[in-house]
Amino acid sequence: MMADNIGDRFQKETKYNRHSMPSGSIDWDKKPAIYKEYPESEKIDLLRPAACGDMTLYEAILGRKSSRRFVNTSLTKDTLSCLVWASSGMQRKETGFEFRTAPSAGALYPIETYMVIHNVQDIDQGVYHYHSRYHCLERLEKGDLRDETAKAALGQRMCANAAAVIIWTAIFEKSKWKYKQRAYRYIYLDAGHMAQNLGLASTSIGIGCCHVGSFFDDEVNRIIGVDGIHESAVYMSVIGHTGVMV
Repeated sequence: MMADNIGDRFQKETKYNRHSMPSGSIDWDKKPAIYKEYPESEKIDLLRPAACGDMTLYEAILGRKSSRRFVNTSLTKDTLSCLVWASSGMQRKETGFEFRTAPSAGALYPIETYMVIHNVQDIDQGVYHYHSRYHCLERLEKGDLRDETAKAALGQRMCANAAAVIIWTAIFEKSKWKYKQRAYRYIYLDAGHMAQNLGLASTSIGIGCCHVGSFFDDEVNRIIGVDGIHESAVYMSVIGHTGVMV
């Protein structure tokens, strides 16, 4: 099979068929940890928002646009807190489980949220991981990574000009443990749910947002320090104050 047919093969070979469903039982002793954390990192606490904007859902859907031009105005720490919570945060605890703001197949949450922060008040430039259980940032690296991030995103300058770039990765085994190869479908769906939450929350509070699917995978992985095999970038978004909506 030629390499350029890999997408067709993926679609075909991950289908569910009534007469040939995957067999085998789930090994509960091998269930991956729900939360990834960096215990040695410096923690930056975020204040959980009481509300994210004052639009109705209809107004947010009507007003959502992809923003690719940003002005050099910093985001507040509370604004960042609102946006990251809306896309990735803890929503409720119920029947012994902790649920987040976006749905996930089997409540396994294989998507991790990282940020390359360029211009946010009271937070240094650098690379961060978001810990959803504790609603805090874990600092992984300090430094100005604007040019490096834009270069990794096929030269898209909005990734340098935005206040922050959100990078979503997948820890594949979190979902494969239960769903085998079908897991990859669910992983990409999960990332899409989270990105839509981010887009609507951004619109509601008057912040520009654009989702990015084109990037050099391994270059993005190096920026955030993941191996690209067990965990790899699957989606990106930029957020910031805008000049022109396009």
